Amino acid sequence: MAFIYQFKITLTDIYPDISRTIQVPEDYNFWDLHVAIQDAMGWLDCHLHTFYFVEENTRNITRIEMPAEDAENEALIDWEVQIKQFFTKVGVISGYEYDFGDGWIHQVALEAILPRDNTQKYPICIAGERACPPEDCGGIPGFEDMLAVLAHGKASEKKEINQWLKNHAKNYYPFNPDEFNPSMVKFDDPEVRWANAFNQ
Repeated sequence: MAFIYQFKITLTDIYPDISRTIQVPEDYNFWDLHVAIQDAMGWLDCHLHTFYFVEENTRNITRIEMPAEDAENEALIDWEVQIKQFFTKVGVISGYEYDFGDGWIHQVALEAILPRDNTQKYPICIAGERACPPEDCGGIPGFEDMLAVLAHGKASEKKEINQWLKNHAKNYYPFNPDEFNPSMVKFDDPEVRWANAFNQ
């Protein structure tokens, strides 16, 4: 019997929660999971990322990521590692950092391992809370400042922020931080994304 893995992805240190619940095939590797997280959250996948697992007893950290040319660590390559090698049981949690400049830290928790519904196309987003922060908004401090301006800022400040949202690589205007609809999530083919990333 084939199975699917259900994950809850939550941005850390933000309240109220910004989260997504997705289901992916059990044969996914970590590159595939990365693409699914990017698409479900609403990120544009234009920065580096890393998954990391912390061993409970030793506090050793295992990183799984797309290799960078100047990398000096011993991270595993994400498309060479199957998710089932680390997400071995329900309850396992990893960290996932996207954009090392803005430093978006996500908690990725395996919520369930379920029989695959052969009538359903995977991955799928089944739930979520709140809009993803705009790409390159300056991390949590920049995001909170942006929300404060949109809610209570001067007209000139709001105009400047809204102009930035409109002219972004993705048009975020009008930005409603409380709005998210899981049925609107569209998932890319991770193999196509990989080929585009490496000009294959």
